[in-house]
Amino acid sequence: MVELGSNENVIDLRSYVDPTHVPTLVLVDLQEEYIAAPRRLAVPGAAQALDKCRVALAHARAIGLPIAFTRWMGRAPFFNRATRFSSWIKGFEPSGTEMVFERDRPSCYASVRFAEMMDMTSGGNIVLTGFAGETACLATVIDAYHRGHQTTFLSDASASHSIDDISSSDLHRIVSKLMRMYGTVITTEDWVRATEVNESMGGERRWVR
Repeated sequence: MVELGSNENVIDLRSYVDPTHVPTLVLVDLQEEYIAAPRRLAVPGAAQALDKCRVALAHARAIGLPIAFTRWMGRAPFFNRATRFSSWIKGFEPSGTEMVFERDRPSCYASVRFAEMMDMTSGGNIVLTGFAGETACLATVIDAYHRGHQTTFLSDASASHSIDDISSSDLHRIVSKLMRMYGTVITTEDWVRATEVNESMGGERRWVR
């Protein structure tokens, strides 16, 4: 697991034809807090979203995309680093070569090092998955837009909470529609298909932008 804090963590993208357009898969807050029902932040539909996150992660690892894990850490009742609820969900632990960023506000860009790394390694081409759709993911997509970065949100690899009389599933559909104003919104299956190695073109990769 790579805890970012120095230049030694910059990923070498020389193997790509055009490294400024290579997408970085960003997995947002895949932490126990979001699946620890009946705790208040447990997300309905988390299991289905995690299935898609697993597909996206396996695909990104298989084709050698940069991968960044972000997590919310603090001293509040939720995401408290002293509790197990701040830990990674089992099966979603970063490997030794993957980036990890911590923050204490919704947008992933609240981590200065995340913002710097996205500028350096992906040209601002981000593929976003994780929790929660209506908070961290939405804030990140809007923040990316204002920075001139491009985002692709895998809508089925995320889930949202309910708000007042709006159900979690309805709110997630609304959030996904809103994100189309700031980036691309597709399913995990479509993203995997779009980024598969194209054998008919001599192994050329196609990046969603």
